[in-house]
Amino acid sequence: MLTSLRYLAGTAGPSGLGSRTTAEEATAGAGDLRHVTAIITGATSGIGAETARVLAKRGARLVLPARSLKAAEDARARLRCECPGADVVVLPLDLSSLASVRRFVASFLDLGLPLNLLINNAGKYADRFAVSEDGVEMTFATNYLGHFLLTRLLLEKMAETARETGVEGRIVNVSSTIHSWFAGDDALGYLDRVTRRKIPYDPTKAYALSKLANVLHTRALADRLREMNANVTANCVHPGIVRTRLIRDRDGLITNTVFFLASKLLKTIPQAAATTCYVAVHPAVAGVSGKYFADCNEAAPSRLGASSEEAAKLWSFSENLTAEKIQKMMSVHVSAGGFRLQVQSSNADRGMALA
Repeated sequence: MLTSLRYLAGTAGPSGLGSRTTAEEATAGAGDLRHVTAIITGATSGIGAETARVLAKRGARLVLPARSLKAAEDARARLRCECPGADVVVLPLDLSSLASVRRFVASFLDLGLPLNLLINNAGKYADRFAVSEDGVEMTFATNYLGHFLLTRLLLEKMAETARETGVEGRIVNVSSTIHSWFAGDDALGYLDRVTRRKIPYDPTKAYALSKLANVLHTRALADRLREMNANVTANCVHPGIVRTRLIRDRDGLITNTVFFLASKLLKTIPQAAATTCYVAVHPAVAGVSGKYFADCNEAAPSRLGASSEEAAKLWSFSENLTAEKIQKMMSVHVSAGGFRLQVQSSNADRGMALA
């Protein structure tokens, strides 16, 4: 209850920041970022675009991967218009394709650039069922599996950059509070069944599963980075639900009242990008790894999201699934030892911009 009241009031937490903090305010203590090279997925619109704008404004070099090169070029033009001289690199990337992820990483490494910051921001909420070219349900493939492979292939470059520059590297995974809707079902079994059309597709369930995977990925990744003795941290953020024009096209006292009340719970895009930017560059987060943040403060993930055992199982599953030797167009099959999770099905957030 106290957390909810603090959120509604915009009251600052231990960091001195809160739910109404904007991305620019969250990076006020970061100083000049001209020494930082950052890859930001999903930076052509929404929260990702605001994250890119704020980091570019502080001097960071940006690499913008995008499935649509036109959208990325347009994003680069907007950044350079607001931040003259901004160093912005555009490269093609389709996160739903493991082959595309590998091509992107090869192209990036060929540039010979350092890598200080990786922000896995891109996300997809698919109303209709689809399967990726690798045979994986599309929401899971895009929101989680593509980012898992992207991160794994860039870990050595990030560790190398940190060693050579003495500057801590940071990885930020953008998840959602919706990850907490899971409570005990067989998630990989569900992934297998829905991929093979054995059960109906539920878009909210698929989205929640992918976001829980982001949280578990962060926990396992932080452990791997410590084992590597790398000066690189990994944290996860819930940016919040973004304020939209939801139901404003409908007139009436009841509708207008509902929207007024709902608007107090939602965030603007600058507010939604604040936690990502805070965790990415603020000095107060130095050395912090494997944690979950909301409203620019450390928060508690769900019980399953905090499970080291489940995180280790997901990591092993993901390594096997992304291994180059695995044949493409295969459905996901899970052994009896697969990690077990549950979801509460809800469509309450449809119509909002989910983060």
